[in-house]
Amino acid sequence: MPKFGGNMNFSEYQNAAQKTDQAPYLLLDDIKSLMIPLLGLAGESGSLLNHYKRFLRDGEAYTIFRDRVSEELGDILWNVANIATKTRLNLDDVAKMNLEKIGDRWNDSSDGPGSKLFDSSFPRNEQFPRNFEIEVRSELMQHDNKAHVQLFFKDCPFGSELTDNAYEDDGYRLHDVFHLAFLARLGWSPVLRGKNFFKCKRKSVPDVDEVQDGGRAAVIEEAIAALMFTEAKKNSFFKGVDSVEYSLLRTIKDLTAHLEVSVCSGREWEITILEAFKIWRELKISHSGKIVGDLVEKTLKFVPDKN
Repeated sequence: MPKFGGNMNFSEYQNAAQKTDQAPYLLLDDIKSLMIPLLGLAGESGSLLNHYKRFLRDGEAYTIFRDRVSEELGDILWNVANIATKTRLNLDDVAKMNLEKIGDRWNDSSDGPGSKLFDSSFPRNEQFPRNFEIEVRSELMQHDNKAHVQLFFKDCPFGSELTDNAYEDDGYRLHDVFHLAFLARLGWSPVLRGKNFFKCKRKSVPDVDEVQDGGRAAVIEEAIAALMFTEAKKNSFFKGVDSVEYSLLRTIKDLTAHLEVSVCSGREWEITILEAFKIWRELKISHSGKIVGDLVEKTLKFVPDKN
């Protein structure tokens, strides 16, 4: 049996493990050769769970528990390395990509208040206001028996009057709070740069105006808002929830990969989504009030009407 001393990286392990493969990958369509380590991974994972079951049952009396866990983890690693080799992947690269993914998912990449103000180098009239107060007025209209909502900024209409555009009262008429959360927390909202909102498209740089502030970016933002809402409806609109499904965050990252907001981490998006729905839930109950945002401090809060 060969002995290995010192430290070993994933590539070295992968190469050494491959020499012990009893079902080498000879042809590109050799499904059997690939299925063996795939089934082996499932089997070894089951064995690992069995050892944990024995430990839960017997406790410290199961004295070889750590030895058995080490052995099973080694077998799992061998199967992972074999699968990587047969799919022409380098295990070093796989490990690095995984750490990048996990870091994006759980680390807040924000540099603190004032970071990611994407328009800071543009003329003042092409910058978002660093502080804003948006008044929300809701009213049940008799002509259609539907709730209507209108936002106001400095006593002027802010965006269009909205209904749910649905057969049921689900509160989507209040979804502009999502755009305001994107703005306050991420410093980003192509929708709110438009003529019906803050009127601050960055026209001094045509490429930025077209790509970052144009119609495609705005459609992507609206799609993100709709995706968030669809996911939230399945989870009590995130009440009492401190995380969202990674699949939603991954989709958002994919949609925004070519946009300036791509520098924001999945964790930042998660915090933004949860804060947006906190305010949405408060607004759904109060119907009217003020949404107050600060781009420098990256805060957003709701102040209900006193009436």
